[in-house]
Amino acid sequence: MDGVEPISGHVLQAVADGSAQTLLVGARDMPGVRAKHVVGGDATLAGVAVRSGDDPAEVVVAPEFRRRGLGEALVRAAADRQGAVWAYGNLPAAVALAGRLGLIRSRELLQLRRTSTARDLMELPKGVRIRPFEPGRDDAAFLAVNARAFAWHPEQGRLDEAGLQAEMSLNWFDPAGFLLAVSGPPDAERVLGFHWTKVHPVDPTPGADPQPEDGPAIAPDGTQAPGPVGEIYVLGVDPESPVRGLGTPLTAAGLNYLADRGLSTVMLYVEADNASALKLYRRFGFATAVSNVVYSRPA
Repeated sequence: MDGVEPISGHVLQAVADGSAQTLLVGARDMPGVRAKHVVGGDATLAGVAVRSGDDPAEVVVAPEFRRRGLGEALVRAAADRQGAVWAYGNLPAAVALAGRLGLIRSRELLQLRRTSTARDLMELPKGVRIRPFEPGRDDAAFLAVNARAFAWHPEQGRLDEAGLQAEMSLNWFDPAGFLLAVSGPPDAERVLGFHWTKVHPVDPTPGADPQPEDGPAIAPDGTQAPGPVGEIYVLGVDPESPVRGLGTPLTAAGLNYLADRGLSTVMLYVEADNASALKLYRRFGFATAVSNVVYSRPA
């Protein structure tokens, strides 16, 4: 209905493996609009707030139970527990609710998109090759580069061996679309960077509408084609790499991989304050489609 995923994939995975904590509200709880931990019997689930570790909470209310104060109760309870809550799509109702609760914007994650059928020019620096990731062989080298490249990032920077194995066990994982930039002889290669792509059989944000003025937008009727959609899932370059200028050819390599599979629409997520990454993606024709915001309790 809203054109955005109500709960992120990694949190759904945490719920499935039991590491997330959920706050549920049933329809029969509605008269008092009190957030409760359990829903039993014949109650219809009306809303849910989920938290995983120390991450901002995520909240969703079923459309038929909105405008009754349930969302405010769940967001208030979630913010009290976690200190922060995601607003996917940063829709007008979320902005208004954050204002009523005195929450402030503390983070903005943009979804960018482009639609193109053309292949991108890829010019690799001398001595650099692009090859697919090989599970079991490249795990440690990739994780080391990822840790250095995303030391500042609240989610990607904490990826470890267990997390990588969990990602590779998912049904969308395809090592052919996990591209590494390497140098050196085959028996002593060095991983310099990577472009990990993902294919969504169904568009996760079907109402996303790229805006040339970079304004966040969600088409309420979900007019975007349903899929499939490619994604620049993670792209990183080792800050200790002796070879510079790898971001552009790595981006082109992944986009060409997706184009060769007939995927003309490609999406990605990037922090709104990551100026260098935004500059790179703008050069490739990406425009802002969705703004996801974290609202936090004031310090």
